[in-house]
Amino acid sequence: MGTLGRAIYTVGNWIRGTGQALDRVGSLLQGSHRIEEHLSRHRTLMNVFDKSPLVDKDVFVAPGASVIGDVQIGKGSSIWYGCVLRGDVNNISVGSGTNIQDNTLVHVAKTNISGKVLPTLIGDNVTVGHSAVIHGCTVEDDAFVGMGATLLDGVVVEKHAMVAAGSLVKQNTRIPSGEVWGGNPAKFMRKLTDEEVEYISQSAKNYINLAQIHASENSKSFDQIEVERALRKKYARKDEDYDSMLGITREIPAELILPDNVLPGGKPAPKVPTTQYF
Repeated sequence: MGTLGRAIYTVGNWIRGTGQALDRVGSLLQGSHRIEEHLSRHRTLMNVFDKSPLVDKDVFVAPGASVIGDVQIGKGSSIWYGCVLRGDVNNISVGSGTNIQDNTLVHVAKTNISGKVLPTLIGDNVTVGHSAVIHGCTVEDDAFVGMGATLLDGVVVEKHAMVAAGSLVKQNTRIPSGEVWGGNPAKFMRKLTDEEVEYISQSAKNYINLAQIHASENSKSFDQIEVERALRKKYARKDEDYDSMLGITREIPAELILPDNVLPGGKPAPKVPTTQYF
């Protein structure tokens, strides 16, 4: 950075500092009536040296998630709140329509006891439950990894296979297609039913829809957020429980009905099942 560049940087830093100080003073003067704008400087996508994430434009990466380094994510996938995908010493690949749920850690292996250099490969339409750990392994298309499961280096979860919640899958274990494995260490439990195979597919579709709703909410301006907050406060004590006690039926206020264009492309918000099993 030359002399001119340093001067411009210094002036910019001074302006930002002054603006922040004025904002704090203004907030104090407004007291309890102030509107808090919750800004985050967290970087959801971050390079490591010359390695940078390659993320499709239709992917939802939640605020607070971290996608770092050599990571590729396909169309329609979602990376939820608190997740870390760290492709620093090797690469991570996530296919299309896959959901990696809140607080999951995905990492890779440069060296291990077996002497293998292992990326982490996650296929299409995979569901990875909350707080899972996926390390240097392969999860094939349409597979399911339950909440809190840990998959160690060299593990392969084949297509239409399921790892039960809380399981520990030891190094280099292969879980065949159509089987459920669980426990610590994980072992074969039983075959998947046709209903469970269908559920795995439906779970991925549900999360594609749910991710679109969260993406829409996260794209709202501060003005939109504050208007909706005021409306919710106005009707806070007029919910279904309140109405049930009074024995009345109340129509939803027009202000609270979502418009048809809340999703990208003007699509109406899809109906998302409230019951989840993972």
